Amino acid sequence: MSRRRVDPPGSALVRLRTASRRLLWSLLRPHRRALLLAVMLLLAQNLAGMAGPYLIKIGIDQGIPALTGSGRDATVLAVTAGLFALASAIEYAGKRGFMLLYGRIGQSALLDLRQRVFDHFQRLSMSFHERYTSGRMVSRLTSDMDSIAELTDGGLNELVVAALSVVSVAGVLLWLDPPLAAVTMLSFPFLLVLSRWFQLASARAYRRTRETVARLIVHFVESLDGIRAVQAFRREGRNEQIFEGANEDYRRANLTALRSIAILSPGIMLIGNVTLAVVLTYGGYRVLHGQLEIGVLTAFLLYLRRFFDPMQQLSQFYNSLQSATAALEKLADVLGRRPGVPEPPRPVALPRHRARGQLRLDNVQFGYRADQLILPALDLVVPAGQTLALVGTTGGGKTTIARLIARFYDPLDGAVSIDGVDLRHLSERDLRRSIVMVTQENYLFAGTIADNIRFGRPSASLDEIAQAAKAIGAATFIDALPDAYRTRVHRRGGRLSAGQRQLVAFARAFLADPAVLILDEATSSLDIPSERLVQRALRTIMSDRTAVVIAHRLSTVEIADRVLVLDRGRIVEDGRPTDLVAAGGRYADLHRQWLNSLG
Repeated sequence: MSRRRVDPPGSALVRLRTASRRLLWSLLRPHRRALLLAVMLLLAQNLAGMAGPYLIKIGIDQGIPALTGSGRDATVLAVTAGLFALASAIEYAGKRGFMLLYGRIGQSALLDLRQRVFDHFQRLSMSFHERYTSGRMVSRLTSDMDSIAELTDGGLNELVVAALSVVSVAGVLLWLDPPLAAVTMLSFPFLLVLSRWFQLASARAYRRTRETVARLIVHFVESLDGIRAVQAFRREGRNEQIFEGANEDYRRANLTALRSIAILSPGIMLIGNVTLAVVLTYGGYRVLHGQLEIGVLTAFLLYLRRFFDPMQQLSQFYNSLQSATAALEKLADVLGRRPGVPEPPRPVALPRHRARGQLRLDNVQFGYRADQLILPALDLVVPAGQTLALVGTTGGGKTTIARLIARFYDPLDGAVSIDGVDLRHLSERDLRRSIVMVTQENYLFAGTIADNIRFGRPSASLDEIAQAAKAIGAATFIDALPDAYRTRVHRRGGRLSAGQRQLVAFARAFLADPAVLILDEATSSLDIPSERLVQRALRTIMSDRTAVVIAHRLSTVEIADRVLVLDRGRIVEDGRPTDLVAAGGRYADLHRQWLNSLG
């Protein structure tokens, strides 16, 4: 008996961190040469910066005695000052070059990442989009991207420089005077304990901030997307309470992160100042007893300041690093999700111009949950050019069949094919060129009327757009608009009526010229005059192609060649509309109820 594997606690987080590191490397891989040059500039900057205190030591221990002696030789001091100026110039040039080069690398990586996330969101299946809210998508492309951008815009530069300075200064201190370095090392256990505590505390805090800001954006976006329902049901007060709660959670998460910083940064400063005082006391004692040159002590103190100051910078920028790391994990999680309807590795080609449009469903089983089948075992053949209407009670499987034909989902068992080719073997391009679905939502995008009609065929000319609109009866109202086809539509086509939006959607489908057209409740939101206007367009758009129509209004069904009556995923009646009415079965009952509703 097989057992389902249970991952140990934390394994999902480990996988996510591994995925985020792989994602980061994939973004940086194309810039390897530029990164190598950036590292060289960074090393030059660091070496030049390290030379400064040592040159001061030489100036104090050798230059000043030479200048104050009987010979009064200023050569050593002049050379030291010149070398110090040269080191400062190299440090400036290295830092400037690194920042410019790294900035270009960071922006290129962000450009690539944004494009990847957007492209991946578009290719993920409908099942993903039904679970993953639009607000969370917006959060991935805005808040998470901003966190990474904040790091690449300069934070990481300071972070790397500070880390490199700490390592190189530690080495110089050991070389300069081992006894003083040994005294300095007494502070290391305190620094390690403080840093480890901060690493654990801040990691939790910044994951919390990413989660809370995502919830905040989700509620904001969804409230505005559904503003009509919000205002219709006087939901404003309740939504404000929910937003207030999410906003408060975000504030608390940020305060938790800030408290960690408030402990780390002053803690490092305190340890550094105490260490500096101890070194100054011990070093001064050795200078007084002739065991140490004053220039060495001066250089050591300067290097020591360069050791603790970067550590404070590390604490200041570590919050940006943690925030960016949490954001990268979220993005890696999205990019790691595989499409539920993947592109075939070796697609089968359909005829280049246009498929014939024969549809076949062979023993199709499907359910949105594997334990709750909506279609237990469906067999169906739709000849090319036939208009098929699907009717039945809610939950009967009508929309599910349409979604399977459009390959928004794949069947759990069996196959859906067009012209004998399994949809799973078709390329995305051939599939979308051959099958188009029009729903009751009639979604219009920001832009002009022409832009929305050519949506499925971007290369169409204005004349072709006008011909498509004229063919389905939309030209009359479009020509009456202020700028005709160049009229800009408001959000979701708000300045057009429901019937006009539907006609634009039909013109879009007509111009795309698919072999199979699916109409899912395409007239359900229309009033009677608008429906009659759209009916004429329906006859035009469904001619010379296979059409699958889902409609509760039987006025749309009457123009079909064939009707299927569905009940719990099974076909209970199949025939011409007139024949089914004469047979006196379920369709006849539906037809009689429809006639009575017309009054």
